[in-house]
Amino acid sequence: MIPQSFIQDLLGRVDIVEVVDRHVKLKRSGANYSACCPFHTEKSPSFTVSPTKQFYHCFGCGAHGTAIGFMMEYSGMGFVDAVKDLAQSVGMQVPEEARSEYTQRRTEEGPDLYGVLLQAAQFYRNQLKDAPRAIEYLKKRGLSGEIAKRFGIGYAPDGWQNLEQVFPDYADKALNAAGLVKQNEEGRRYDVFRDRIMFPIVDVRGNIIGFGGRVLGDGEPKYLNSPETPVFEKGRELYGLFHARRAIRDAGCVIVVEGYMDVVALAQAGVEYAVATLGTATTPNHVQKLLRQSDEIVFCFDGDAAGRRAAWRALENSLTQLVDGKQLRFLFLPDGEDPDTYVRTNGKAAFEALLAKAEPLSRFLLDELRANVDIHTSEGRARLMQQAKPLVKQIAAPMLSLLIRKELAQLAGVSQQELDANFEIRAQGTPAPARRAAPATQSILRTVLELLIVEPRFAALIRRDDLAAAVGVAGVDQADLQALDAVLEATGGGEAVINLGELFRGSPHEAAVRQAEAGALRWQDRTLEPGEFEAEFRGAWEQAMVLIRKARINALLEKSKRQGWNSEEQAQYRLLQQALSMPAGK
Repeated sequence: MIPQSFIQDLLGRVDIVEVVDRHVKLKRSGANYSACCPFHTEKSPSFTVSPTKQFYHCFGCGAHGTAIGFMMEYSGMGFVDAVKDLAQSVGMQVPEEARSEYTQRRTEEGPDLYGVLLQAAQFYRNQLKDAPRAIEYLKKRGLSGEIAKRFGIGYAPDGWQNLEQVFPDYADKALNAAGLVKQNEEGRRYDVFRDRIMFPIVDVRGNIIGFGGRVLGDGEPKYLNSPETPVFEKGRELYGLFHARRAIRDAGCVIVVEGYMDVVALAQAGVEYAVATLGTATTPNHVQKLLRQSDEIVFCFDGDAAGRRAAWRALENSLTQLVDGKQLRFLFLPDGEDPDTYVRTNGKAAFEALLAKAEPLSRFLLDELRANVDIHTSEGRARLMQQAKPLVKQIAAPMLSLLIRKELAQLAGVSQQELDANFEIRAQGTPAPARRAAPATQSILRTVLELLIVEPRFAALIRRDDLAAAVGVAGVDQADLQALDAVLEATGGGEAVINLGELFRGSPHEAAVRQAEAGALRWQDRTLEPGEFEAEFRGAWEQAMVLIRKARINALLEKSKRQGWNSEEQAQYRLLQQALSMPAGK
């Protein structure tokens, strides 16, 4: 776990404008910077980056976050990787409060495995230049020198210990840890990859983390992948994602194929938004990572029985990651074709025409379920429901789940209520969890919070006891009340510089704080003098206190109708009535 103090220090040193501008060209717009949003398609810029508050917000799609959040969403990184990437850029070392098993393994392995793998990749690339047989193979597959260079393709020559040319200490345990060498029962070491076309596997930060080796002839295995190592986990990585990120964003779509050569051949043909799994079925982690990059995933498989089985596994592993508003589709190529052969024979336009006809996940799911039963019999329809139940219960997208259940109920000849009861789905839990409806007029406490985010020193003007008295009182927005109180506690009177977006990540106040940060951008755009801005804050806070006092009075009056008052409540009522005629804070 990374300490919050380090995260705040990191965000104090990193400039979010520089971080975002490396990926999305920003233009000055008043006090802030703007651009067309990289997370959805738009013609007019609605994406704003605040240099003073160090967060970004899109008024179009609602994307919001810090420099860490931007790296996670734009590059598909996890939280820890995003922190490490930003820390490296400003020369900071990430501390860890407790060493994980992963960290302990990394320490025990000794030398930097990234450096070892990079040296091996350079060796393989250099070897390709002097390997006419390998070059001829790539040419026959339709690859140009330019595309081979772009993907860093190389060649591992035949022979048992070629890497000894690169690593004089061939017994170095880092070579084994990186998955480059093995040791037989007699203790003799040898290269893992021999006489193979080498495809470097690159993570989202551009580090080489492993290799896929394709045999030149008809030998077995056809593809040989690096073993799992401290830096390489097949179930989390995707071949070609690092190269495809910009094209994925431009296309609004990512294609998932099964082989390295499929990715490279598609890129050669101009279809640059494809990635491949690494000798394993698509995992939930793969889907989660890709949905951060795009609103649409198309799984592309051969049209044979093996291809349909692979597609079904991809569907099963996607259900827990589905999001309403995002789409997963399935494309099955004609018999005997794979993406590599199809695009080389028919070209980009023909392939993308097929892509447009890919069937949605919901249709593939229902068609496959229906194909296995006889829906004209009661027994068949019962079997349909029995097979669908464990799958439908995993669907994480509430609205999609509802619509699929409606279709299933029609197929099974039952009502949706009967199907939901059988599937043990509560009727009130069918739609997405209800969010607090936005009031017609914004909560005055939200306005106070927005102004406080713009100018934290105003925290000194608020008494937290006044907020505590309003907890649980009807008529007071409790989410904004509690968020305001949490921000006051975090800012420490307004003196500390706090990045609220990361401080409240994953907390109950995250949504309210992020919405208030977005509102703060509008206040920054207004041309108010310092004195006018403080008057604005004082006026909002006074309105908030009037609201709270009136709500407390109403609560006391309601209680008096039910059971009367005690002496303390009578005193509270008198004080609140007196306070209504006084300014806040008096």
